[in-house]
Amino acid sequence: QEDLAGLRSRLQKVKALAQLAQLPPVDAETGAGLRSRLEGLRQLELRIREKRAASGAAAAARPAGGSGEAAPAPQAGSEKIPAYQRFHTLAQDLPPGLTLPYKFKVLAEMFRSVDTIAGMLFNRAETITFTKVKQGVQDMMRKQFEERHMGQIKAVYPTSYRLRQEKNIPTFSNGLKKSDYQLTLEPVLEEEEKVNGRPHLSASRLLERRKKFHRNLVNIVKQHHKAFLAALSPPMVVPEEKLTRWHPRFNVDEVPDISPAELPRPPQEDRLSSAQEVLSAARGMLPPKMEKALANLALRTAEAGAGEQPVVSKAPAPASTSSALKGVSQALLDRIRAKEAQKLQALMTRDARQEERLAMLARLPPMARVLRNVFVAEKKQALSMEVVCARMADSYDEQMAAGEMEKHLRLLAELLPDWVGIHALRTDTYVKLDKGKDLGLVTERLAKAAKEAEAV
Repeated sequence: QEDLAGLRSRLQKVKALAQLAQLPPVDAETGAGLRSRLEGLRQLELRIREKRAASGAAAAARPAGGSGEAAPAPQAGSEKIPAYQRFHTLAQDLPPGLTLPYKFKVLAEMFRSVDTIAGMLFNRAETITFTKVKQGVQDMMRKQFEERHMGQIKAVYPTSYRLRQEKNIPTFSNGLKKSDYQLTLEPVLEEEEKVNGRPHLSASRLLERRKKFHRNLVNIVKQHHKAFLAALSPPMVVPEEKLTRWHPRFNVDEVPDISPAELPRPPQEDRLSSAQEVLSAARGMLPPKMEKALANLALRTAEAGAGEQPVVSKAPAPASTSSALKGVSQALLDRIRAKEAQKLQALMTRDARQEERLAMLARLPPMARVLRNVFVAEKKQALSMEVVCARMADSYDEQMAAGEMEKHLRLLAELLPDWVGIHALRTDTYVKLDKGKDLGLVTERLAKAAKEAEAV
């Protein structure tokens, strides 16, 4: 069957070549393009065949262990960050703003958990050890909590805790002795609140500390954002107090990790950790054979340490300049980039009220069609505001409250007073619509108003 299929494919190729022989000749430029495409297809077919041959050889070399055999674990160096972390910001169902990377949000949640546990122990006058806090945080978050995370918290909020190494602390654990040093935490209270004569960490103070930690994280991202803006062409400078969102091309989730602050370490005791130290301390007290063995071991260790060479990481090669803009005037490119930078700066400094108005303007063109259909269906020149809002809420494709629908109607009347009129009569408000106007012109004017508002 395979030979028959091969003969059929060859016959089809012969027929295709016969048809091509009957076609009129093509020019040289088209022929060169076709030849380059054909060469590309041949290279692709060759790569596919090589890949299939390699996969077949790997399948043949794999031992027959059944489908239940576990796959080999990936190497630690080749681990890739999951997509829900790399694209966390893009998946947020929130209005664009100063969002934090996924790893920063996890760190903020860890700080909240540490503060909750430490506040509970502090108010009970217990010594707060890192072992207690670690177990509590892991139980709350179902995530691993290590000293590295505590160092990151200390780096973000240096005045949150006093960290010390203390001993003679009751452990009630088989793994630790009372004489061992333990890392202890003490919350720093700027204005001490006292209950029954001793400092107390209240819920309001915990909320303040949480907000301050979040502000510090945002400030760290702002510094990376500022460096990103300075590296643009042309560079951009946006005041931090006016910044309401990140640059569209600034990848928030690629902000580097926070470097952990150094935590207190237990005092170094006199311990012999190498063969040379043992030989120096016990010289003259050991038999000659043991001294000779220790000397040989120290010599081999020194030679191995001298033979290791530091690995120097290669710097990435600079990206080549694109030739797509070749022949374009540099002055024109500068003007275009300056105009784009101006638009992006306006986008990054836009306040919440302006953002809300832009969102309402984007909804007005489809709402105008729904509004006209409501008046055509009711066959009236004027309708009460309640009736219009109810009919439009039923017909519009988004779920919207009556109060929000009224805001959109009033904005329509503000932009198109010659088409929509709102009149207050006694205790009721009525909406009047001119059904004779062309709906296409109405939607065009609304789109123009939205574009002008977005350009400001």
